[in-house]
Amino acid sequence: MNQKNSLGLDSCFKDLEDPLALFTIWLAEATKKEINDPNALSLATSNSKNEPSVRMVLLKGLSKKGFVFYTNLNSPKSNDLKKNPKAEMCFHWKSLQRQIRIFGSINQVSDEEADDYFGSRPYESKIGAWASDQSRVMKEKAELLKKIEEFKKKYKNEKNVPRPQHWSGWCLNPSLIEFWLGDQYRIHERLRYKKVSNTWKKEILYP
Repeated sequence: MNQKNSLGLDSCFKDLEDPLALFTIWLAEATKKEINDPNALSLATSNSKNEPSVRMVLLKGLSKKGFVFYTNLNSPKSNDLKKNPKAEMCFHWKSLQRQIRIFGSINQVSDEEADDYFGSRPYESKIGAWASDQSRVMKEKAELLKKIEEFKKKYKNEKNVPRPQHWSGWCLNPSLIEFWLGDQYRIHERLRYKKVSNTWKKEILYP
């Protein structure tokens, strides 16, 4: 039989009071198993009309502040977050039969943080951030390719490409994190951490 933790759940849930510590362990295991982008997550937002929207993004930072991803600040997701600064993330690692849902408030990262991360990106990715009017209608691919070449001429020094003001990061500060482990006959195991007065409370959920 599988070993269990003090709550009677599979030992992979550990016995940790901090969900970020457990998240770090699960992500490290996923990095070993998942072939492509173990840091990929679905991001759900809603606009001022309460219309939901979801898409995939990549986790690019994790600290006590929260979970960070980067994007165009004029994109639909950013416009949603400017009007309704709450969001939910979902990581799903099929090979491990594990899922993590994270809900919380969200805010823009500092210019310093954004500059540091932008500086670490490949040259082509930096140019793409300048050239792409993310999610806007494009008549033909040639438009984008032309803009890419124009920005390459403008920023010839690959080590000195400034960050566009319309490109930055968002940080989700979690108030609820749920860990899910798949099992036979849909008798899944679920552990939810809920923040109450700056303290994490653990709760076991029915499948």
